[in-house]
Amino acid sequence: MRTEPKLTRLDRVFARLDREPERPAHIDVPKMSRHRIVLLAATLAFYGAIVWAVVITSWLVRLDWQVMFFRPYQQWSEIHWFVDYYVVLGQRGPTAVMVAAWLGWRSWRQHTLRPLLALGVSLLLLNVTVGAAKYGMGRLGPHYATVIGSNEMWRGGDIFPSGHTANAVVTWGILAYMASTPRARRWLSAVSAVTSLGVGMATVYLGTHWLSDVLLGWAAGLLILLALPWFEPLISRSEARIFALRDRWRDRRGRAAAAPVSAPPVVVTPLPVDLDDVPARSARAPVYLAPGPHTARSERTPTTPAGSRRPPHPERHPRGSASSARP
Repeated sequence: MRTEPKLTRLDRVFARLDREPERPAHIDVPKMSRHRIVLLAATLAFYGAIVWAVVITSWLVRLDWQVMFFRPYQQWSEIHWFVDYYVVLGQRGPTAVMVAAWLGWRSWRQHTLRPLLALGVSLLLLNVTVGAAKYGMGRLGPHYATVIGSNEMWRGGDIFPSGHTANAVVTWGILAYMASTPRARRWLSAVSAVTSLGVGMATVYLGTHWLSDVLLGWAAGLLILLALPWFEPLISRSEARIFALRDRWRDRRGRAAAAPVSAPPVVVTPLPVDLDDVPARSARAPVYLAPGPHTARSERTPTTPAGSRRPPHPERHPRGSASSARP
């Protein structure tokens, strides 16, 4: 009796992945709906309010100093080791590599470059907007503060808004943005929100950022995710151009492999020779003959080698003649 092999859980997972179809074409790309535009405007207003509250040294700046003097890393020192590892989820290098690996696998499975291109556009927007705000406002961090109670603005710093927080919002939020179903999008949005919230609180715990830096970092990352549908036409055109270049390259390689490689014919054109300029050749013996008088082969006298059994030459008769009777 033939029995089927028992599949393990890992085998079933890979079998499920092998049966996974390509990304259906009817799945809609996120668009700038009215709800998204309202949320974008509200986030932009929150961003401006945080900046204004810090510039005028309001109650938010006083709260920043109170949290800094509280020194959370000393109050809860037993979790310091965990926070040191957890804050890595907001660093650009490790998070970009992990998210790019996942989106690259999706691009390969679904035969589309949209996930990777969307990640690249979002990271480019993050560098431009957050980097410009950091160096434009130049706020110093808690460890480098000079005057107690001041906002520490325009003093050569680069921590406002928090880059760790904004990077966590964008890199983990792009997974929710690229989700194929509404249910997956809701779950991934919740996970990315909790992750970025934890990264922001971790920087406050370690004392590397003010609380207002984290609030502005959340707003900066959310603005990029909300504005990403405006760049979908650019992503589609870039994908089409890349695929067109790939197809042209493949066609060129195919034609080069199919065409036979043959050397061009060599045409030898003889040079014109004037017979008047050619000197007459003198009659001389061939170069392979020794010098001296030579006779023709038929005129030579044959020589009988020593010990031969043939009769001497006078008694030999040429071929075709009748031989005389022997005595």
